[in-house]
Amino acid sequence: MENLPRILSVLAEGLPDTLVATLGGIVLTVVLSFGAGLLLLSPRRWVRGTTRVYVEGFRGTSEVVQLFWIYFVLPVLVGYQLVPLVAGIAVLGLNHGAYGAEIVRGAIRSVPRAQYEGAIALSLSPAQRMRRVILPQALVEMLPPLNNLFIQLLKSTAILALITVPEVTRQAREVLIPNFGDDTFLIFGVVFLIYLGLAAVITLVMRLLERWAAGRLGRRPTGRRNVLEAV
Repeated sequence: MENLPRILSVLAEGLPDTLVATLGGIVLTVVLSFGAGLLLLSPRRWVRGTTRVYVEGFRGTSEVVQLFWIYFVLPVLVGYQLVPLVAGIAVLGLNHGAYGAEIVRGAIRSVPRAQYEGAIALSLSPAQRMRRVILPQALVEMLPPLNNLFIQLLKSTAILALITVPEVTRQAREVLIPNFGDDTFLIFGVVFLIYLGLAAVITLVMRLLERWAAGRLGRRPTGRRNVLEAV
């Protein structure tokens, strides 16, 4: 326990990169999830097909291999080397955005057909139907699985240690080397608590978003009411 202050100090040095990678990955995941999820519902077959290639390509291959491709192979092909943290955020966003696209697509598809028909009867344009009727209802359904996805993204930040990003897991290895055997349990116990705490923060934020989204519809997240009255 006498080494605890030093262990905490070294691990704290990796916390900023873990937070930046997580937040950056979440932002990119949200953008790609909604973009690809909506494109998967496009009436144009070539748009759906192109988007499906992205989704299945990133869901069906190893995240570690994707990381190595973007950090090691891509510079050989284009002649430009990405900063390790940027490469890591790109992989986290691209990979989890592919999973998120299916969450968005499924949530939109879960909205009852009557809601679409009611919006059409009100002479709303396709964009207005999606923005004012469909997405508000779908958002409540997609937030719980997105919460799980963001937590998985947080845990995936550990693979950035493979490309020398000094995040928490890599810092744990750095502090472990001179203290192997003596403080192994303590080092990874602290790392365990760090990830657990960050996951709890993500869950808290997502639960608040769930309540906010459900409140705008005037219902609980587990229920469903017509939102056409609010249009």
